[in-house]
Amino acid sequence: MGFWDLKTLKLDEFRPGIWSKVKSGANLTMAFMEITANKEGSAHNHPFDQCGIVVDGEIEMSIGEEKKLLKPMETYFIPAGTAHNWKTLASSAKILDVVVKQS
Repeated sequence: MGFWDLKTLKLDEFRPGIWSKVKSGANLTMAFMEITANKEGSAHNHPFDQCGIVVDGEIEMSIGEEKKLLKPMETYFIPAGTAHNWKTLASSAKILDVVVKQS
C-alpha cells in the first residue's frame, strides 16, 4: 500500500505500550508509532540517518548531548552513528519516523 491516512491507520502492537505500522522498501523504512505515556527507549545508535515528526502528543528526544521536548509539528534528525533515546512523559505521543538504510 502506497498511501496511509494517519487518522484511521490500524496499528499493530510492537512492544508493550507501543503500537506501529511499518512500510519498508529496499533503502527506506517509514514507521508510524503511538507510544503510551511514561515509556522510555534504550539509548542506541545505528549506521544510518533517522528523522521524524511528532504528529500528536509530546515526546522527549535525546540526540547526542542535546535533549528537547517535542510537540506536534516539531521534527528531529538523528545523524548516523549518533547515540539517541526517547521518553514519553504524562501523555502519549504519535510520531512518523523515517530511516534511510545505506546500501
